[in-house]
Amino acid sequence: MNDPYPASADNITGRVTDGFAQWLAEFVGSLAVTTDQAGKVALIGWDGRQPAIMLRHFDKPMGIAVDQDRPDDKPHGLGLVTRQSVMVLANSPSQAAEYPRECPAGHDALFLPRTCYWTSDLLIHDIAFAGDELWIVNTRFSCLATLSHRHSFVPRWQPPFISALTPEDRCHLNGLALDGGRARFVTALGRSDTAEGWRPTRTSGGVVIDVESGQIVLDGLCMPHSPRWHDGMLWYLDSGRGHLCVVQPGETRPTVVCGVLGYLRGLSFVGMHAVIGLSLIRESRTFGGLPIGESGEELHCGVAVVDLRTGRLTGIFDFTGGCEEIYDVRFLPGIRHPAILNANDPLCSQAITTPDFAYWMHSRTTAEME
Repeated sequence: MNDPYPASADNITGRVTDGFAQWLAEFVGSLAVTTDQAGKVALIGWDGRQPAIMLRHFDKPMGIAVDQDRPDDKPHGLGLVTRQSVMVLANSPSQAAEYPRECPAGHDALFLPRTCYWTSDLLIHDIAFAGDELWIVNTRFSCLATLSHRHSFVPRWQPPFISALTPEDRCHLNGLALDGGRARFVTALGRSDTAEGWRPTRTSGGVVIDVESGQIVLDGLCMPHSPRWHDGMLWYLDSGRGHLCVVQPGETRPTVVCGVLGYLRGLSFVGMHAVIGLSLIRESRTFGGLPIGESGEELHCGVAVVDLRTGRLTGIFDFTGGCEEIYDVRFLPGIRHPAILNANDPLCSQAITTPDFAYWMHSRTTAEME
């Protein structure tokens, strides 16, 4: 590991391996990472010489979604789950270049809060852009839902074994995989229809459900998260075992691609690599007795990059202080050094955008930028 890097606000510190730094330098992109425990969104980019991180405070940030027209496009927005809301942040690249905070390398993206849906505390986990809609995994009410300017949520789908939409977290529905802009698979920690009924069987009761048919396609999982449909295959994290798994076309049994030393949440794909979020085991009521916690190995909190061709670890960004959990990880293609503002930052009120131009109102001579 390199010397501790970087030292950041609120005593959050980290370090990177040479392999992670090399991977980040070679791929034209950056990472958006959420940590609900530390209350931060972390943007991990490349400043031309080394990895660079920006941390911004949000209230319990969880799922994050990337809004782009094609997988290889630069993102033009982010969806972000917080404790009682879902925010949409829009990218204003021209303002990024004039972002007034000192940064020798400059920024090539700036994500600004533009829309906020006040949902109340639904325990939302994953979120995804499906065409013009934002789909959320409403964990408290055990359903998939969309957002509304009139209501906390609009129910769209629930597992067949859920008999009523009540705020009881009956199965701990948590993950959503899209295929072609439609909901394809979800993960849940159990198939219970009673209040928090998933807890007694959390170490072996996890399932993957086909949304269209309602059929359980995989069971016996250990607290699964982050299902993804990628390259014609179903991928997911068997989080409690620390495994990245894949189901090949025509097969009904998963293949373990690799094991990583952490409780896994958050999965993104970049070429022939998977980027995976790692967390420590924080308490026993939910996480006690999990295989990854009983392994005797030292666990990590951070982001791991795994080579899918070999299943081997390419590198890791390791949080060494101030952060113990990661929830989601998303790759931002084409963006090297992004910035982000929260709604409480005074600069947010000075960033004015329109379809044709953008202004920084703080400028002594306000100039048209687009």
